Amino acid sequence: MISILLATYNWPQALKLCLESLATQTDRNFEIIIADDGSTDSTKQVIKQFMASTTIPIDHLWQEDQGFRKTIILNQAIAAAHGDYLIFLDGDCIVQPDFVARHRQLAQSGYLVTGSRVLLNEKLTQELMTWPHWDFQRFGSKLLSMRLSGGINKYWPLKIKFGNSFWRDYKKFIWRRIKGCNMACWKADAEAINGFDETMTGWGHEDADFVFRLQRHHIIRKSGSWATEVLHLFHQIHDQSNATENARRVHEKILAKAM
Repeated sequence: MISILLATYNWPQALKLCLESLATQTDRNFEIIIADDGSTDSTKQVIKQFMASTTIPIDHLWQEDQGFRKTIILNQAIAAAHGDYLIFLDGDCIVQPDFVARHRQLAQSGYLVTGSRVLLNEKLTQELMTWPHWDFQRFGSKLLSMRLSGGINKYWPLKIKFGNSFWRDYKKFIWRRIKGCNMACWKADAEAINGFDETMTGWGHEDADFVFRLQRHHIIRKSGSWATEVLHLFHQIHDQSNATENARRVHEKILAKAM
């Protein structure tokens, strides 16, 4: 079984679309563990309504809002996961119907996968918020016009999908294209490195640190581009006051390995 570890914080409208897109998956052998970093009751209500409408196993983990503590709640989600393979997803991302199937296709012992995303602009994001339910066919019917108008920043990765191949493998650690909103690894590998570094609080680079430590643990990074793209809803930039410090700490680990 695959466990989708879905991180969320106080954006119930986006979470609703995300959950509805997960309900449309062609591959149904998965569970959802919601890693909630202190959302209010409106988010709990969305989750409760979704749970009543689906047979997908769902577990809602919640911790008190004491600032950005995503690493802590994600580690709780890793521990709670029943699946042996983990897909990390954010609640402001909508997935395509083959999202789980594509990740399963790329899953391979000794590997982790860093997926890709398609950015939506503010206008398109606001339009989707008015939809009563997520409808991928409706969205997909207007892809070209949305690309030409700037609603989305990519077109072809949503139209063309490639399978598993050697060209996806990274030969060394590269900071670029690591997106915590879409990545995957084996649960045993995540546990072997003790999950995310919980001393990294505040937004920024906890995902790069996680990937770096997996690669240091001899796990090969594989690109999930042209297969696993998620639709990333527009939102204002997070408080990045801790980002510089978090980046410095990751650089220290990289330099320590090189010495």
